[in-house]
Amino acid sequence: MEQRILAWEGCNNVRDLGGLATADGRTTRWKAVIRSDSPGRLTATGWAALYAYGVRTIITLRTHGMVEDELNVTSPYPEIAILQAPIEDVTDVEFVQQWVNNNLWGTPLYYKDALLRWPKRHAAVVSAVAQAQPGGVLFHCIRGHDRTGIIALLLLAIAGVTPDEIAADYALSPDPYREEILERHHSSVRAAILETLAGFNMDSYLDAGGVSEADLAAVRRRLLG
Repeated sequence: MEQRILAWEGCNNVRDLGGLATADGRTTRWKAVIRSDSPGRLTATGWAALYAYGVRTIITLRTHGMVEDELNVTSPYPEIAILQAPIEDVTDVEFVQQWVNNNLWGTPLYYKDALLRWPKRHAAVVSAVAQAQPGGVLFHCIRGHDRTGIIALLLLAIAGVTPDEIAADYALSPDPYREEILERHHSSVRAAILETLAGFNMDSYLDAGGVSEADLAAVRRRLLG
């Protein structure tokens, strides 16, 4: 666990998605895919650690309709590609009424609905990971909790990581306020993640979103070798 949690100066929520168990007895590769809060906060020392770790692609997970200056990232290393991916949309009035206005947006309770609303947006990130240049891929939002959590869920499910491991990974991004909200709704992190994954055919979902078989295979290679 200590290997997974990375201390990069300036960021508070960085971890490697390596070392996670799959249903068929394998484990995910180290230094292949990393999740984090915004690397725009990194100090020069933090950037040096990111670069030394092998990250060569950064995917910024945005929300269409929002101005989020904290997500503006400029790398001091020109070899690092930075991609923009708006995976949510607050111009969707129904989504805002159902999830944003009642503070459920900051919990995994909204994941299944978000995935069903925007399959092409989420699938585009999967394809970006598949097609990224050699080296580690880091994806992030502001806190590294929910937009990052959705993409982590997708990538780990593609790799065959067990639902319990996916839920445990999400729980490593602590938020006491989130726990209070979940408790009021008679849920928990684990229950919400497991409910999102239950009966969810990941390959069919991503195919409908536009992810090719080649890209799915590339993501599995990246995560599993």
